[in-house]
Amino acid sequence: MKYEVRYACHPGDFKSYDTSRIRDEFLISDLFEDNEIKLVYSLLDRYIVGGVKPTTDTLALEPFLELKAEHFLDRRELGLINVGGDATVVADGTTYTLKFKEALYLGAGTKEVTFASVDAAKPALLYLNSAPAHQAFPSRHVTLEDAKILKLGALESSNERQINQLLVKEVVQTCQLQMGMTELKPGSVWNTMPAHTHLRRMEAYFYFQVPEGQSVCHFMGEPDETRHIWMQNHEAVLSPSWSIHSGAGTSNYIFIWGMAGENLDYTDMDVRQPNELK
Repeated sequence: MKYEVRYACHPGDFKSYDTSRIRDEFLISDLFEDNEIKLVYSLLDRYIVGGVKPTTDTLALEPFLELKAEHFLDRRELGLINVGGDATVVADGTTYTLKFKEALYLGAGTKEVTFASVDAAKPALLYLNSAPAHQAFPSRHVTLEDAKILKLGALESSNERQINQLLVKEVVQTCQLQMGMTELKPGSVWNTMPAHTHLRRMEAYFYFQVPEGQSVCHFMGEPDETRHIWMQNHEAVLSPSWSIHSGAGTSNYIFIWGMAGENLDYTDMDVRQPNELK
């Protein structure tokens, strides 16, 4: 397992960051390495973003030093969404098989967790998010058939999209973690527009099915002084609570959003219209 710790920052300090510093602090690349678990422990709500790619090996989720815990999920909950081949996840003796675009919630107190690919030639790519948890809730496998579906935007405004709410309170009980997947329709490139912030929660985005040779320009920063990061397929980005999180691609794509904070109200957003951004 590989991991790193990243610190939070003040929006006033963020204004002085150049391109390299922004990428170093917020962009997460190389999430999927053969037979590796890669984690970034952010002090933004103590949120963990990671990637798991089991090929020939079965990988075990272990705690790292900074968690000061016997097991990774002693005081945490975990969400997984599979963006690769079929995966097998074993949690305290219960086996879950995750197909492409399926999710799994693991509640606090889960002790032993392992990951494997059903076919090493078509490895699973498990994107994970984890947040602190104050209570143990039952683990659950969530498919697209279980998801709450929202259809938003329009082709005329280049943001026709389907939001698949996978790990939200209407589908599965969690402490604070929420995750879902937004699919842009062909001809649409804008996500999360109008943009918004929410001081009650931080957020992370993971972009996938970005066609080869194409990119997504992810926007962040305070609404009146924005910055951007050019992102490629299978990259993630951290978003502080004071920052917008929106993007536009050179093609349509899919992204996974995850968030944690003081409430589970998906609609809790401080919206800023396009003509208000700077």
